[in-house]
Amino acid sequence: MISSEKRQMALTLINEARDGGARLEPACEVLEISERTYRRWLQLDYDRRIDRKNPAVAVQRRLSQAEKQQVIDVCNDARFSSLPPSQIVPRLADEGIYIASESSFYRILREYGQNARRGRTQTRNKPVKPSEIKVTQPGQCYSWDITFLQTLVAGLFFKLYMIIDIFSRKIVGWEVHETESSELARDLIYKTQLKEKVDCSKLVIHSDNGSPMKGLSLKALMESLGITASYSRPSVSNDNPFSESLFRTLKYCPNYPEKPFETLDDARQWVLGFVTWYNNEHLHSALKFVTPEQRHTFQDRVIFSSRDSVYKAAQELNPNRWSGQTRNWKLDEEVVLNPDKKKEIDANKAA
Repeated sequence: MISSEKRQMALTLINEARDGGARLEPACEVLEISERTYRRWLQLDYDRRIDRKNPAVAVQRRLSQAEKQQVIDVCNDARFSSLPPSQIVPRLADEGIYIASESSFYRILREYGQNARRGRTQTRNKPVKPSEIKVTQPGQCYSWDITFLQTLVAGLFFKLYMIIDIFSRKIVGWEVHETESSELARDLIYKTQLKEKVDCSKLVIHSDNGSPMKGLSLKALMESLGITASYSRPSVSNDNPFSESLFRTLKYCPNYPEKPFETLDDARQWVLGFVTWYNNEHLHSALKFVTPEQRHTFQDRVIFSSRDSVYKAAQELNPNRWSGQTRNWKLDEEVVLNPDKKKEIDANKAA
């Protein structure tokens, strides 16, 4: 319990600060109390001073229960239901009516639990989950994003633009720039679709909701090429899992520099080496340990067939060492971005 002396001291300090031009919120933060606590203490102090001077006058000044009810009835009247007391009291005065002060109106509304915003509020729209996308071959769906590469200057980063084919996990396009913009993203996507020779009418490009991803220049390019755009929900990284996973591999690979990049050319040179390693040497765990390039060019089927033969030969040589079938070296022929969980649950129930 805070003593009355400490409360009075806190009120004095805050009032002096406000007289000197300080705002209420930071003044209260310094004393580690909330604005609500300050106002409650102020009201208690006011009532106590009145009671000490003249208890009979204090009782006369208080609004009766009937008057409080009148305030509530007026505030809930159809004419005033969307107006705050600061609007209601002057309108009543123009009609020759005075019930109570604005502060009393606010206090009574708080007392009755009606001190919420009285105007029309915007309905909060729940972000819609992006549609499920299924692909069965390269060039049907790309995922792209931008990540920051640290430089020697604190707070300054190079921006790495990177596009990945979600079927094969192959990096099909990348660039490093000093800034992030829709124009740079547009140029990269345009060059990528030319290099990969994809059918843009069947291509979906998925990204998050950042300004470079939804800029007019990029949208205009995609519409002109017939590319379908897909976007994640705001602040939901799970909606763009392929790019997020790729960036984690990039930032945590053994060769990632321990020191920040000195120049833009240094960053580009390192990323070039990473892309070469990732596409052609990295045995991707999600691809059952073939490289993205092997998956992209369907070499994985020959590799899996060879591995399967090796395992079956080993099983025939020592059958007692195997409790069941050999390792499954087949990959799903369908990759799904943002799968519809409800459909999966319903399918499992039906099965």
